[in-house]
Amino acid sequence: MANYLFYISLAFIWIMLLYHMFLAQGGYRHFKTFEKVIPKWEQKMNEMDLPTVNVFIPAHNEEVVIKQTLTAMSRLYYPKDKLEVILIADNCSDRTKEIGEEFAAQFPFIRVVETVGEYKGRGKSSALNFALKESKGEIIVVYDADNTPERKAVWNLVMGLVNDEGAAAVVGKFRVINAASTWLTKFINIETITFQWLAQAGRYFWFKIATIPGTNFAIRRSILDQLNGWDTSALTEDTELTIRIYNLGYYIRFFPAAVTWEQEPETFKVWWRQRTRWARGNQYVVLKFLKNLLRLNSRKMMFDLFYFFFTYFIFFFGVILSNAIFVVNLFHELDLQIGSVALVLWGMATLLFLTEIMIALSIEKNQLTAGNIFYTLLMYFTYSQMWIVLVINALFLELKRIIRKEESVWYKTERFSVNKKEEKTV
Repeated sequence: MANYLFYISLAFIWIMLLYHMFLAQGGYRHFKTFEKVIPKWEQKMNEMDLPTVNVFIPAHNEEVVIKQTLTAMSRLYYPKDKLEVILIADNCSDRTKEIGEEFAAQFPFIRVVETVGEYKGRGKSSALNFALKESKGEIIVVYDADNTPERKAVWNLVMGLVNDEGAAAVVGKFRVINAASTWLTKFINIETITFQWLAQAGRYFWFKIATIPGTNFAIRRSILDQLNGWDTSALTEDTELTIRIYNLGYYIRFFPAAVTWEQEPETFKVWWRQRTRWARGNQYVVLKFLKNLLRLNSRKMMFDLFYFFFTYFIFFFGVILSNAIFVVNLFHELDLQIGSVALVLWGMATLLFLTEIMIALSIEKNQLTAGNIFYTLLMYFTYSQMWIVLVINALFLELKRIIRKEESVWYKTERFSVNKKEEKTV
């Protein structure tokens, strides 16, 4: 029995690895082609009456980072008579609102709103819905409070929507501003780059599928009106919104010319809580839509939902099962007859994992370095294994919440002081 279970787990792992290698090829090809449309798109932007844009920045006690974020907003390249940046102060007990008002006094296109009533203190989705009600822009752009978008980020996001009528939303690329701070942020930097060029660029190139991230995306207000805004029960409101957009018959464009820099967790505790929220949120989305899978209008999203299900349930089950069999066999003879072929496959799986990451790193300038190669090797035996434990814990918490019929509780990621080195990075 142990031998059969081991081969099953190995098959699950290989299916995922081969699919990711397929995505890596698509990501590289998207990287080589996405800029070709820019000259033509720029020409149209210069000839037309540009749409009005609202930039939403949901913020709960963000005084540590909000000044840097609003400084970046003040420098955005977009006609100021068409742009309004809205800082959403949600149940703040620090100086977030006051700092925002200082910027608003200096820059007329920056405004501060404070959530009230049913919208107050209920998390990011609720804050965004409140801002939607308080604004009128034709296009909505969202940034997290720790983000410093590059000067033309909003311009490029809007340019994608103006030139691509079939796109309901355009998502850009995000990079880690504090990548060099700790061993953890070095891992996250590699993880982030891999996500951009495999999961986002690769899926978009092959299937025209991309997932809205929590930040650095633009969406048409008309689409949000059709969908009644964001789902306040979803911990990963971005993934949930993605599925509903595709179900309307639209798609989401990945346009990495729009770049933002964001802060990532620098301690294990903060990372654990943030990633647990992500895992629970994605599990919520999978369970929410999977039960109505055959009723979905979008066949692409049926496939993508299965991918999420495979990732958060089947794939991790396969990894856990293979690890468990290996550990148990160390202390109790299971009479494993793995054979040399299985061992070779196991070794090749590790090499394939490393190759996929190397491809992604090679796309980003100055990222395929000896240091990152070392951290990628270390990542396989440490960071990736941490994710396995985290997903198990997240699934336990989410099932417990469902059984007890509890409301989802939003966790705001703890921020860290921004140093001068990080400011110069942008």
